[in-house]
Order: sequence, then structure tokens, then C-alpha cells
Amino acid sequence: MNVLFVTASRIGDAVLSTGLLAEIMERHPEAHVTIACGPAAAPLFYDFPNLVALIELEKRPLLGHWFALWWRALPTAWDLIVDLRNSALVYGLLTRRRRVFRGGTGHQVERLATVSLSGRPQPPRLWLGAAEEAAAAALVPPGPPVLALGPTANWVGKEWPAPGFAALARRLTGPGGILAGGRVAILGATGERAQAEPVIAAVPPERLIDLVGRVDLPTAAACLRRSALYVGNDSGLMHVAAATGVPTLGLFGPSRESQYAPWGPCAAWVRTPETFAELTGTPGYDSRRVGSLMGSLEVETVAVAATALFERAEGRAA
Repeated sequence: MNVLFVTASRIGDAVLSTGLLAEIMERHPEAHVTIACGPAAAPLFYDFPNLVALIELEKRPLLGHWFALWWRALPTAWDLIVDLRNSALVYGLLTRRRRVFRGGTGHQVERLATVSLSGRPQPPRLWLGAAEEAAAAALVPPGPPVLALGPTANWVGKEWPAPGFAALARRLTGPGGILAGGRVAILGATGERAQAEPVIAAVPPERLIDLVGRVDLPTAAACLRRSALYVGNDSGLMHVAAATGVPTLGLFGPSRESQYAPWGPCAAWVRTPETFAELTGTPGYDSRRVGSLMGSLEVETVAVAATALFERAEGRAA
């Protein structure tokens, strides 16, 4: 059985689609799967067990990336095409079955259920190899519990100010905190070090695990699996964390938690007092020229939510 799976360019959207792949594998363990996605999201699928080919759709002028995909996929007799991009050129490929995502309402995982083989929401899932697990074991060795922080995002408006993350780390890992005496792992991409640096500087060196720009996406996921709690801005990394199963608290302001909250039984979110509409609907609003829109989110609010989530997750584990 030959399957073509066309998914997102952004990491977060790609993570939220992984449950559909898991469902295909469970129903058709013999399937040979070709995955097409953006370069940033491609590492998520390196260790997918049924992978035949991974096509990175790097944007080209005049939709050249879609023509390249069509040309590469044309010779194959497809049994199933799952297209989450609703790309016109995929309609030019022959297949026995075709499932095309055309949007909807609700959380993205629920929206994607419209193309699920069962018609039900499929929880995200990650596939990590032995190399990533070994690297994570070296980076996050056994020891005190780890609070993982994601202080960056793809847009400054969604970033909770660094002093908030620093104060939260002190609160949760300090005396009386839920992770008292714990280590603090800070994650982010290579180009996000400037945003993360104030948080890195606020953590005592002996308790700091600095992973910003130092690990690839699968290794970051493996490190998150070894953590006790993750708190981070609405970002692709937040969705990676939730997919690993670590208790994940997402911080929201100028983005919609109704559509992109972290998904899973050990996931939660908290947002600014202002709604998405209040933050983005002011006259003259320009997303390219604003700073952080998360400043009204209090450390106390985040700490209470993180503590409740951690205790709930501990209760589930018990």
C-alpha cells in the first residue's frame, strides 16, 4: 500500500497532524509512506518507521515546490493520498482514495478528524530513534527533576517577557516549589538565543541545562521526555512537548488557545487577561511593529496553573 501524506510547513501544525500518520500505520502496518512537509518540520519524521521518502517542500517562486512534488509523486500508483494543504496539484495524481483537509471549527486536532480514517480526533505522536534518546540521556542525565522552559516563539508578540520565565523558574524550583532543587532546561532554536539569553543568565549555572540552538528537533523532544514539566509560549516546541507526554503548560495572548492549545491528557493553557480580539483588534494594530503582547500575564497566574497541572499529572501517574 502506497501512501502520500502532505502536511504542514510549520512545526506546530505538523506535530498536530502526526496522529493521522499513527492511525494509518496502525490500520495498515504494511503501508509504504511518503511524507511531504516544510523543511522546519521534516526532522519530526526522520524516524517514522513506515517512511519510504521524505520530501521537503522548500518554497519556490511561482509555486515551483508544488510542481516539484507533483513531478516526483507522478510515477507512483497511490492507494491513499492525505492532503492537509488542499494543494491543487495533488488532484493531478491518481489514487484509490483521497482525503483532503478543508478546514473547520474547533481545535486543530478536532478539525483534522475530518480526514482521519476513523473520523475521530487522533492525538499527536512522535517517533524518536536510539541516537536521539542516547543524546538526550547524556544532556539530561539522571538527577534532580527538570523544569523545561520554552521562552521563545516565531513572533515576538507571543513571547512572555523573559523576567516572567526567570521568576517562574525561581518559584517552581526554589524552596517550597513543586520542583524544589530541580534543574532548569531552556530550549529554543539557533536564531532565538537572544530572546532566551536573559532567562539563561537568571538560572544558577550548576542547575542550568542550556539547549538553545544546541540540539536538533528530535533530540529536543527526547530531552523533553526526560523532564518533569514544560512551560512555554504558544509555539511549535510547545506542541512537541505535549506530544512527548510531559505535562505541558502553554502560554497564550495574541493567539487562539481554542484552536492551538497543547493537546493531551497532561496539557493545559493559561492566557493573558485580555482576549485575542482585545490584543489584536486595536485601531492601527500591526503585528510587524509590536513588542510582546504578553506582559499582563502575571507570574502568580502561571505558577498556580503550572502547579495544578503538575499535581494533576502526578495524580494520574499514581
